[in-house]
Amino acid sequence: MSIAPDFQFDPARFFEARVGGHGAAVGIGYRAHGEDWAELTLPYDERLIGDVTTGVIASGPILTLMDMATSVAIWLKRGQFVPQATLDLRIDYLRPATPGRTVIGRGECYRLTRSIAFVRGQAHDGDPDDPLAHVAGTFMFTEVGTATEAGK
Repeated sequence: MSIAPDFQFDPARFFEARVGGHGAAVGIGYRAHGEDWAELTLPYDERLIGDVTTGVIASGPILTLMDMATSVAIWLKRGQFVPQATLDLRIDYLRPATPGRTVIGRGECYRLTRSIAFVRGQAHDGDPDDPLAHVAGTFMFTEVGTATEAGK
């Protein structure tokens, strides 16, 4: 994959241009970003309910949100969209999401090596000081010759 030197990954444009995929199917959207972090949204949707008696969103869409938020954080830190694979993504659920509320997922890429990215993040439904889940994980770059300046 050849990337122009002046190209910078733009998550807002990425989400605007997206057609299909698992993230689109569950309704994940863009919220904000910085140099090494991204915030995405998972609006409440009755199709995502895991327990009909309580109306709580299932854990799978929240894991999908956090996998996507941490992936986008990596592309931001690297400055470009390049192929990668989730090697490990541990999620600790602290409490159920509040029915009717949008879940916000914030992912951060805190370290890059030549072939691995290290990430962490949290999900909440309105108050970052009251998270519903924490994640930590690693991703592997799948494109040959993708060494980064930070990881050489």
